[in-house]
Amino acid sequence: MACPELLGGFSTPREPAEIIGGTGEDVLNGTAKIVTASGEDVTELYMEGAAKTLAYAKEINASAVILKENSPSCGSGFIYNGTFSGKKITGSGVTAALLKQAGYRVISENELNDIL
Repeated sequence: MACPELLGGFSTPREPAEIIGGTGEDVLNGTAKIVTASGEDVTELYMEGAAKTLAYAKEINASAVILKENSPSCGSGFIYNGTFSGKKITGSGVTAALLKQAGYRVISENELNDIL
């Protein structure tokens, strides 16, 4: 088990953050960023966590990865819309997007009952 946000250098608890200007794919492409509720740009920490998670998945020869839905890092089907209003949009967080690009099957915790 690993948490991309902790791997990126965050502590627990941490301030809420959301993707501003798109989805995880957009963050990877450099056209969106991840910002905390107080306005701090934390994109680099999320990118570092995503890269370390991908390296870990490769190291353990993972065939699938289970991630926490709605997170700017781990959301695999939905993320918050970047307004800190609790509204969600269809899309992936930055770690989920990176893992999908690398060919991993990314599963949300909500899908576990469907595959077991």
